Amino acid sequence: MSAVEETGPAASARWSMPRAVNRSPLPGDGAFMTAGWADPEPVIDPDDPVIAYTAERRSRLAQALPAELLIIPAGLPRVRSNDSDHRFRPGTDHVWLTGNDVAESVLVVDTTGGEAGSILYLRAPSGRDGDEFWQNDALGDLWVGPRPTLAETQAALGIETRPLADFTRDVERAARRARRIRVLPTLDERVDELVRQICGPVFGPHLALKATLDELRLIKNDWEIGQLQLAVDGTARGFDDCLEAWSDACANPRGERFLEGTFARRALVEGEGPAYGSIVAAGAHATTLHYTRNTGPLVDGDLVLMDMGVEMASLYAADITRTLPVSGTFTPLQRDVYSIVLRAQQAGIDALRAGVRFQDYQDACGRSLTEGLIELGLIRCSVDEAMAPSASYHRRWSISRAGHMLGMDVHDCNHAPHETYLGGVLAAGNTLTVEPGLYFQPGDLTVPAELRGLGIRIEDDLVVTETSSILLSAGMPRTPSEVEEWMGALAR
Repeated sequence: MSAVEETGPAASARWSMPRAVNRSPLPGDGAFMTAGWADPEPVIDPDDPVIAYTAERRSRLAQALPAELLIIPAGLPRVRSNDSDHRFRPGTDHVWLTGNDVAESVLVVDTTGGEAGSILYLRAPSGRDGDEFWQNDALGDLWVGPRPTLAETQAALGIETRPLADFTRDVERAARRARRIRVLPTLDERVDELVRQICGPVFGPHLALKATLDELRLIKNDWEIGQLQLAVDGTARGFDDCLEAWSDACANPRGERFLEGTFARRALVEGEGPAYGSIVAAGAHATTLHYTRNTGPLVDGDLVLMDMGVEMASLYAADITRTLPVSGTFTPLQRDVYSIVLRAQQAGIDALRAGVRFQDYQDACGRSLTEGLIELGLIRCSVDEAMAPSASYHRRWSISRAGHMLGMDVHDCNHAPHETYLGGVLAAGNTLTVEPGLYFQPGDLTVPAELRGLGIRIEDDLVVTETSSILLSAGMPRTPSEVEEWMGALAR
C-alpha cells in the first residue's frame, strides 16, 4: 500500500500531545507565514547500515509469536517541566526492528494472516500550508524542525507506512481475527489504553513480547559488535579527557561534577551522550553502588570510582569503570585491595567462552573475591564454606552481580527468559561486562577502620567467542601500575 499523508485537524486530534499550543496569530489570515517556502530536504539517511537488518529481525519476531498482533511503540516525549521535554530517546526494540527513531511512531507486526506483515504508523510532518506549521510549538515544523514524510520513511526503511490517525481503527479491525494482541507496555500510555480496552487489564501476556524481543537480541552480529567497539573507543577518549582536566577538577569544590561534565561533553561529541547516569564517586561515595549525585570534592589520598559510557546514535552503549587515586598514586592498602578486585575480574574473564553457564563467570569472580577477603582477614573459613549458597559471605562487600549483558541498553536484554540469560549458557556473540568490586561501607564495624569508606570496581566490556572472549576495552589501563602511568602521562 502506498504511503498516505496525514492531513486535517481530525486526523491528529486523537493523538495530539497534551500540552499548550502557542497561538500568536499575525494580522491577516496567516498566508504570509505559509507562503514562499522551498521544499524540505530529506530527513532520513537511506544508507543507515541498520536498515539492512531490520526486515530479518521482524521476520524472526513473527516466527516466534505466530498468529498474533504485535504492537511495538517508539515511545512519547517525557515532560521535564511544564512544556519543556526531556530529550527524546526512542524505545530500544522499536529501533531494533525498524531503524525509525521518531517519537509517537508505532510498529505493528501482524502474523494473523499466515504471512507476516509489518506497518509503521507515524505522525506526518505539519506541512507548510496550514496553521499548525507556525502556530503549534509542539508539532509545527517551524518550531521543531522537519519530520520525515510517510513516503520518505517507507522508501528509506523498506516498511509500509500509514498515518498515525489510522492506528486505532486498524488495530480494532485486526483484533477481530487475532488470536492474541500483545503490546510492548509503558512506552506509550495511549497505545496501552487502547489495548486494555480491547483485551482487558491483564498485564502478563504482554510481558511475553518483551521477553521474546530480549531473547532475540541476546546474540550480536558483527555490525552490532562494531557499534559497541565505537562506543567503547569513545568512552576511552572520555576517560582521557577527564585525566587531562584532573587538576582543574581537583581544584573545584564539586570535582565529581567537573569530571562528569567533562565526560558528558565527549559523549555528546562521540554519540548521543552518556549511556546512563554517570557515576563519579570519590572517597566513601564509591561504596554506594548507584551513586549519581556527583557533587563532592576530590580529596588527595582518596580514590575516585568513575563508571561511565558513551551511547552511540545507533543506541549501542559502552559501560566502563575505572577506580583512580586522586593523587595519581595508590597507597599500599589501596593497591592491595585494587589488586584483589583485578584478580577477581581476570578470573571472570578467563572463565568466558561459548558453552559455559552465565553464572560460571559470576562464580569465578566471587570465588576470587572470597580468596582475597580471606587474605584480608575478613572471612574466617575456607573458600568452599564461604561460597556455599547458604553463606556467600563475599556478598556483604560485593552485593551486585559481577557483570551483565550489554548492547543497545546498558543492562541489555534484562527481560530475556531465565533459561536463556541468567540461568542460561553463553554463546558466541554474547556481549557483556565483567565488573567485580569491593565496597566497604563507612559504618561497617566488621572491617578495620582503614578499610571503611573504600570502594573499588573495575569494569570492562567483552564479546564471547567459541573459545574465549574479546576484550573491547583492552586499550584502557587496568593494573595499578598501568593506572599510575596513565595518570602520570595525562593528568595535569
